[in-house]
Amino acid sequence: MAREVIQPVRGATSSTFFRPLALAALTALAILGAAGQAAAFDDKVFDDKTGVKPESSPWAVFQFGYSAYKSGHKEQAVEAYKYAAENGQIGATWKLARMYAEGDGVTQDNYEAFKFFSEIVNQDVEPGSPDESYVSDALVALGDYLKKGIPGTPVKANPVAAQEYFMRAAATYRNPDAQFEMGKMFLKGEGGVKASIKQAARWLQLAAEKGHTGAQATLGNLLFQSGKIVRGLAMMTAALDRANPVDQSWIRSMQEEAFAVAPEADRRTAIALADDMLTKGTAQ
Repeated sequence: MAREVIQPVRGATSSTFFRPLALAALTALAILGAAGQAAAFDDKVFDDKTGVKPESSPWAVFQFGYSAYKSGHKEQAVEAYKYAAENGQIGATWKLARMYAEGDGVTQDNYEAFKFFSEIVNQDVEPGSPDESYVSDALVALGDYLKKGIPGTPVKANPVAAQEYFMRAAATYRNPDAQFEMGKMFLKGEGGVKASIKQAARWLQLAAEKGHTGAQATLGNLLFQSGKIVRGLAMMTAALDRANPVDQSWIRSMQEEAFAVAPEADRRTAIALADDMLTKGTAQ
């Protein structure tokens, strides 16, 4: 499949958006279709010797690819996904991008993943489309790559381009990961934006409301630094409890630093408030 690296479109932002859980929904559709028809797809769309049959429909091949992937036949899955992607299935392109990014069934190749993600964001997908979650996720992935670049490839560090991708995902699709990244950029004045606590807090708040633990912890630290000690400590403590292992280290460091300088009475109150947040499932 011939592909070019897609450059970001400057100024391409929107005021409407949210990242829906469409990835889960689309995956569920693929599972249901593959589970009920996998046996039929095996001989209709794929031949062990020749691969995907040329007359197969892209959607049927996509479903077969998912079934093959789940059953551990990832080489077949890759071939099926490539066929489906070449024939317009954005979900297949996204799955290939993720497989290359994570080294899942293929040799890890961030540049290859970058090219697949670039194909996705270049699609004409309107907000509200069933495919919007793929575009949203791809925008964030490209932003992550462009923050530092990909060593040994043409993809160099470009914080301004990264910010543009994050902004598109944050504003058009309301992606909480992108909103968190925008919050951090406004905090530090990175990616071509002017440092603004107000703007940072706005983006962090939006991500925190969607359950983003990194945003909850960072917003809690902002509140703590602004004098709202108890609520800030409580938010950091609750976020630490909810955080995945990857984020626990930096959240714990920030939370412990704040606890070390807080009065004892405030610590006790904050712990109680954090327990209440966790019990009720609230972000703040």
